[in-house]
Amino acid sequence: MDLSNKVAVVTGSGQGLGLAYATELARHGAAVVINDVDRATADAAVATITAAGGRAVAVVAPVGPTETARKLVAAAVEHFGRLDVMVTNAGILRDKVLWKMTDDDFDAVIDVHLRGTFTCVREAVLRFREQGEGGRIIAIGSPAGQRGNFGQTNYAGAKAAVVGMVRTWAMELQRAGITANAVCPVAVTAMTETVPIFAPYIEQMKQTGELPAVIRREVGMGTPEDVAGLIAFLASDDAAAITGQAFSVGGDRLALWSHPQLTATAFHDGGFSADDVAAQWPIVFTDRVESVGEEFPEEVLAK
Repeated sequence: MDLSNKVAVVTGSGQGLGLAYATELARHGAAVVINDVDRATADAAVATITAAGGRAVAVVAPVGPTETARKLVAAAVEHFGRLDVMVTNAGILRDKVLWKMTDDDFDAVIDVHLRGTFTCVREAVLRFREQGEGGRIIAIGSPAGQRGNFGQTNYAGAKAAVVGMVRTWAMELQRAGITANAVCPVAVTAMTETVPIFAPYIEQMKQTGELPAVIRREVGMGTPEDVAGLIAFLASDDAAAITGQAFSVGGDRLALWSHPQLTATAFHDGGFSADDVAAQWPIVFTDRVESVGEEFPEEVLAK
């Protein structure tokens, strides 16, 4: 997997999943623009990559504003001459149930995850089109955006929208040779440590260095490094024909999410009155109602 001719921006890459992505891209030869809101964290990430023989520079700025997106693309061009890959990973959490979630809680998460993805991708695409050699958009989603998650109105909404944008971009950018895909990772990070169902397993990992097979395979959760290989693959020339897809990855599991499809259909001449719906519901729809939320093995739920 040779990425030595590629230049990538990875937002939120000072630590955690973002750093794993940036490190893996650099390991395969790509030059990387690191992004974080903390100077010391960003500089440490750059030092880690350069010490291993990679190429990296840092841009310290919060993701969301168009100004930051422009700085990130400009840094790639100034230091490495071009841009080939945009990985939109930056994120924050402000978890609360709906009736306790404030405007600020909602806006902060939407601004980083959703607006930040939009502004960074828009700026990257402008550069890709100017170069005329295609490009790679890798937008980081979440299972919460696919299935919902208790206490995450803002986060789940933003991540669902990210996948919706990716599907649109795949159509809009195909003629320019630009691919757009979403990756929904599950990994042990500072963010997942706050999820109660994962807490005992993460504590176990801290003590033993390992996660049980049921977590790595059935839940599909592992380390950030377990996710990074997919990012490098999607950045490569081998992935030139893959676009508009949403991947699930973590631990020992790699999978594709389905696109929403109609699963049950009824027809009624002249449209449906309320009584018509009531009559058709038990016949056509009752057995086809979809579940919500993540589904975990009983072994995990019982712990």
